[in-house]
Amino acid sequence: MPISARYRPDPRLAGSGLPLVDAVRAADFPQTVLRYRNDHAAALVGLKSLSDAEWIAHFGRFTPLPDNQTEPLALRYHGHQFRHYNPDLGDGRGFLFAQMRDARDRLLDLGTKGSGTTPWSRGGDGRLTLKGGVREVLATALLEALGVNTSKSFSLIETGESLRRYDEPSPTRAAVLVRLSHSHIRFGTFERLAYLNETEAMTALVRYVADTYYPDLSAHQGPDLAHALFDAVVTKTAHLTTQWMCAGFVHGVLNTDNMNITAESFDYGPYRFLPHYEPGLVAAYFDEGGLYAYARQPDAVFWNLTQLARCLSLIGDSQPLIDSLNAFSERYQTAMAAQFCRRLNIVALGMEVETPLMQAAFRMLSGAKTPGSFEGFFFDWFGGSLSEARALNGPRGEVYTQPDAVDFRRLIIGYAAADAAKLSQPLFAQATPATLLYDEIEALWTPIAKNDDWSLFYEKLAEIERYREGLGLSEQG
Repeated sequence: MPISARYRPDPRLAGSGLPLVDAVRAADFPQTVLRYRNDHAAALVGLKSLSDAEWIAHFGRFTPLPDNQTEPLALRYHGHQFRHYNPDLGDGRGFLFAQMRDARDRLLDLGTKGSGTTPWSRGGDGRLTLKGGVREVLATALLEALGVNTSKSFSLIETGESLRRYDEPSPTRAAVLVRLSHSHIRFGTFERLAYLNETEAMTALVRYVADTYYPDLSAHQGPDLAHALFDAVVTKTAHLTTQWMCAGFVHGVLNTDNMNITAESFDYGPYRFLPHYEPGLVAAYFDEGGLYAYARQPDAVFWNLTQLARCLSLIGDSQPLIDSLNAFSERYQTAMAAQFCRRLNIVALGMEVETPLMQAAFRMLSGAKTPGSFEGFFFDWFGGSLSEARALNGPRGEVYTQPDAVDFRRLIIGYAAADAAKLSQPLFAQATPATLLYDEIEALWTPIAKNDDWSLFYEKLAEIERYREGLGLSEQG
């Protein structure tokens, strides 16, 4: 394969000696049809130069990348699922395939979903439905466009198998997904070591995570390192939660095994984007009590952080961990105000000033029930009061002339646009934003399922990419 100078393999976890992994084999699929390759993400890690045949060899057949892991590694972890502890988890249909550095010297993982059985499959087939892969590709694309710190869908390859699932029409097609992430070390990784009372391994894991992902903390030693690491994770996780909330995103399954140590959104099964402001919206049909409803996500995240703190108390003092936990609410509120302004492309003035603005906005949105009105609000008012005429004359203009809109329109006048030049882009001459509502996903999946017609899928990705470029909210890399 032609190797780019940007390709910098660094299989760190494989050489760490930490008791976190099991070597596994990838499934031997009867077919490998490339459906999606993310060349933007591939360029970040020096793999864009791969031909399609080479791409399939590595990400469909899992031939090792040069100087990288010699075998896939399934990660061991436990977790709380809907707040019930489960010690029988672990990578049941995925593995860590490779690790490498990007141009900013950050360690990145290539991990899989649907790559076959592992010791942690619990009787499952280790496979992923093609529809599940399509949904994840779409979710990560739009979340990145909306400024959410998310894993990147790197590759989707159809595998030629027929699967039976109780929650969608069967038989259904299968696929293997590869995602590019900053880390696959989960809160549940720490839970497993705490459950087993593995003090030495916990100490070593904390050191590994700090040195690898939080190098600014490397000078800390002993219990102080555990405290400093947890404090940093609390801050980053508070920021991630605000990104979900301002994207109108409902994760669906906010279990401790679905949250990682670098505060990166990942692993998209059931999810939803708000069609309109609906605090009680749930994404998973089995979330009958609404535990992970849209408005309850900050509480769910705080609960999960509490479990991580309990794990770290195995090697650290409780009080500093409690102090960091108690700081979550204020950090979340501060980050929420900043993220709200970022979504609106306005200059933040401070949490105390932003809070009335946000409250006024959500009061206004409570009366808007048309599909797309949640994301439409951020699109219509992008740039603040500079976009007032555009908002009032657009398809959602009626929302902004109701009595509940008076306070928002009065308050938004006090904010300057953060980047007024963005408003001159063609994106803001159109009437609607890019959205990914449930019915839209079903509409583009139908021609794939019936006629193997992928045109709507690729058109939606192109639309989202234009939205990403226009908003300018995503991190570079």
